Amino acid sequence: MLLRMAVCARLCGAGQSRRCRRRQRHSQPHQDSDSDMDMDEEEEEEKVVGKPKDEPDGGSSCHSSGAGVLGPPRPQSLLDLPPELLVEIFSSLPGAALPNLALVCKKFRQILNTETIWRRRCTEEFGMRDDLRKMEIVGMSSRDLYVKLLYPYRNILGLWQPDIGPYGGLLNVVVDGLFIIGWMYLPPHDPRVEDPMRRRPLFRIHMWEKNKAMVECMYGHKGPHKGDIQTVKKDEFSTKCNQTDHHRMPGGRQEEFRTWLEDEWGRTLEDIFHEHMQELILMKFIYTSQYDNCLTYRRIYLPPCLPSDLLKPGLFKGTYGSHGLEIIMLSFHGSKAKVTKLTGDPNVPAGQLTLEIDLNRPVRLPDLEHQRSMEELSRLVLGVHEEVQRGLQARDAPSEPAEAAEGSDTAPPAGVEDVEPGAAACSSASEAQPFVLPLGVMARNEVYPRTCKMCFYGTGLIAGHGFTSPERTPGLFILFDDDRFGFIWLELKSFSLYSRLTDQLSHAQAPSMERFEAMLRNMQSWTS
Repeated sequence: MLLRMAVCARLCGAGQSRRCRRRQRHSQPHQDSDSDMDMDEEEEEEKVVGKPKDEPDGGSSCHSSGAGVLGPPRPQSLLDLPPELLVEIFSSLPGAALPNLALVCKKFRQILNTETIWRRRCTEEFGMRDDLRKMEIVGMSSRDLYVKLLYPYRNILGLWQPDIGPYGGLLNVVVDGLFIIGWMYLPPHDPRVEDPMRRRPLFRIHMWEKNKAMVECMYGHKGPHKGDIQTVKKDEFSTKCNQTDHHRMPGGRQEEFRTWLEDEWGRTLEDIFHEHMQELILMKFIYTSQYDNCLTYRRIYLPPCLPSDLLKPGLFKGTYGSHGLEIIMLSFHGSKAKVTKLTGDPNVPAGQLTLEIDLNRPVRLPDLEHQRSMEELSRLVLGVHEEVQRGLQARDAPSEPAEAAEGSDTAPPAGVEDVEPGAAACSSASEAQPFVLPLGVMARNEVYPRTCKMCFYGTGLIAGHGFTSPERTPGLFILFDDDRFGFIWLELKSFSLYSRLTDQLSHAQAPSMERFEAMLRNMQSWTS
């Protein structure tokens, strides 16, 4: 930090340059070795504070111009700089360095009380702008806001997945006005996948009292109440409600569950009881237990975007069998596209790779009339699937003579395009072509696009209750446009439609592709 200040001071003209110091030294050839050692020590000090020892204030010979005429005096240390210039220098330093800077001297400490410095730190590090004007109303300084709220809780900002059994979820912790708020994102009401996401606050942190930040639980019908943030780590933190009685309703657990169900599903208990009885029992268990205990959240990232990606990766909401709507993450890894579940169900939990798409195996759809035939679609997709399985067996089998290997090559099945590896993912999307679901395929949402750009072979993950006997089954990935895609599960005869989540999620970008892929591996291990 001091070196950075010295550089700033040098740009402002404080202190002599090393070149000038050396010129002075060489003009005094009769000094002894002790003097040379003292000069070296002075140079080292000059690196830190920008002022050589025992030099009079009024400049030196290196500042002279013409025939020995001295130029205007320059400041010889940071302490000699005007206060407004020091404010500018200190404002450019990271906020974490400023408390130590205040220990240097009384003048620095006084200058660091300037609101301009801390207002700039709040703006540059936490994106606060117009919200800072509101602090004047409540009598809070930018320094108090930074030191007592923003900086201590900076590590919980970002995107998180709650550890709620197989169900998962999506939480975004952001600076929102003069608060830090944890927003839980929920899918739209089934089956309206193109509706906007729903969100609700789970907790908030603010400064009602000037000298202390307060954590409040926002869940329940009685308003905010006391909560706590615990075990904050780099990629994990926990929350706890300290007044769980605020979650209760006068009518007891049955009224609580009925109210929650109507809010979450947009339908009454009687409307969906017979259709989803097993899921309702499980959801009631979640509802009555998850918010009464300490909840743990693990950090997740948005997928990085590369120029070669088929479409922009990100988060989508979509239909999934009989389990309603889910939130998933689409990411690209070379010639593969992966769809990871952020919300799960009793069969396939959150964190699992629900879809894997082979971008090297595009499928050309037949004419519209033949698309209506499930047999025709199965023939196309299963033909690719068998080819993939033969390739895997050949890869795992002992090496064969070159002649035998050449003779084993087969032409791609009808309807499957022969492309170079990776070419499909890197090529621009083709022109739109008509699309219709085959007869007999179940679709929760009948309002789906009637044209598509490209189709690819892929596999989907299915399992029994409790994630028993998981297996990958073949299916067809359909790219409708830049914001929608679908997947036809052959074995289930089911169609899933996904629509892009357009909400702006703060502090969620992955530092690198390596960190993102490591996060995906960790997500699968959490629920395996």
